[in-house]
Amino acid sequence: MDISLVAESPFRFRIERRAPMRVPGVVFATADLLPRAASGEALEQVANVATLPGVVRASYAMPDVHWGYGFPIGGVAATDVEDGGVVSPGGVGFDISCGVRLLAADIDRAGLEPRLRKLMDILGDTIPRGMGRGGLWKLSGRAEMEKLLVGGAGYAVEHGHGVPSDLTFCEDEGALEDADPSQVGARAVERGLQQVGSLGSGNHFLEVQAVDRVYDERTASAFGLRPGRICVMIHCGSRGLGHQVCTDHVRVMDRTLDRYGISLPDRQLACAPVESPEGRAYLGAMSAAANYGRANRQLLTQAVRRAFATAAGVGVDLVYDVSHNMAKIETHRVDGARRRLCVHRKGATLALPPGDPSLPEELAEAGQPVLVPGTMGTASYVLVGEKGNDAFHSACHGAGRVWSRHQALREVRGEALRDDLESKGIAVRPSSWRGLAEETPEAYKDVDAVAGATEGAGLARLVARLVPVGVVKG
Repeated sequence: MDISLVAESPFRFRIERRAPMRVPGVVFATADLLPRAASGEALEQVANVATLPGVVRASYAMPDVHWGYGFPIGGVAATDVEDGGVVSPGGVGFDISCGVRLLAADIDRAGLEPRLRKLMDILGDTIPRGMGRGGLWKLSGRAEMEKLLVGGAGYAVEHGHGVPSDLTFCEDEGALEDADPSQVGARAVERGLQQVGSLGSGNHFLEVQAVDRVYDERTASAFGLRPGRICVMIHCGSRGLGHQVCTDHVRVMDRTLDRYGISLPDRQLACAPVESPEGRAYLGAMSAAANYGRANRQLLTQAVRRAFATAAGVGVDLVYDVSHNMAKIETHRVDGARRRLCVHRKGATLALPPGDPSLPEELAEAGQPVLVPGTMGTASYVLVGEKGNDAFHSACHGAGRVWSRHQALREVRGEALRDDLESKGIAVRPSSWRGLAEETPEAYKDVDAVAGATEGAGLARLVARLVPVGVVKG
């Protein structure tokens, strides 16, 4: 498909609708961010998503958009459930409920400095990470797994892995209610039994950070953030269980496309009507995998608390936990009418504005924290949702890759990258030199520019900038 962009504003570009697109494409970016987004197939994927049955308003791309499976990473699209709208696993991704959790410790940067090495050694020794490695909580079998798949972070808290207030500051209070463990296959359960409480590999991390700058003092205060305060950002998802759920249901949907008369420009967009048996089965399994992801981050939170208590004698509170690989049934106003939609966010974060009725009382006035991690050696951001966001209350989820992992390995040696980061005062605990090199900062877009474009586009407003002081890499 021939892709041409029309600038609607300095932060918004339009892909005009043409057959077989049902709606236009909209890319939130700046002119400086666009060339990298357009260098691969990401913009073609934005246009392809616009062909899905039942899609409404537009196929959106966030400022960190880059190529992915089916949907681009940074892609957002909603389909009308009552008008034949479909759900596509490619619009969620293989790492279901991959997300970010931000913690705030009762210590500032100066106070932690003499204790940092001890803290990082404890975290490096106790946080399971890497491909296929074990977790902090080994479940006994399918019966216990099904309880976790229903209860999510709440099930972990019930078993002593956290405190009840953690659930207040977790999206969906830590669990989606429509989880259906019966739709999670045996292989997925087998992969997940030994991985609860682990980072995994790739771009997943646990990073100790300090608040470097506050843009909105009132909102930052509501989030418990102040200049110099030490925070911890955790980025991980549903590990092998979520990957297997996606694999299994993509295979089923691919076989049913003809039955539902669905024609697609890319088979990676395999989908089924939301109200079909296949659609309901996937959403039930996806919700169960999402609950696994929330429990996973809950276990890691407790490991962080133990590490801070041992190394620095201080407590750690949860600021917020939000996923960025999800499909959720939500009600939004489209063309003047309230419509029940299946909103796909793949590499895109929910960004609820102040006053949204689904926010907990503690965040109702401030709005929902939007967590945007950078990569090693760069900043991360906390933003807050904005009213008037027409991308179904969605925002970016990170910096966005510009190099493949193979290119990163050609350009960078892990040992040299570690030395460079250490020279800048950032303590690094990698699981492998190869994994470290793959995540070099040069492999990503400029997170400062991405965060600025997100604010400029009216998706979310800047609250605070955080900088790394220590990194545990998956």
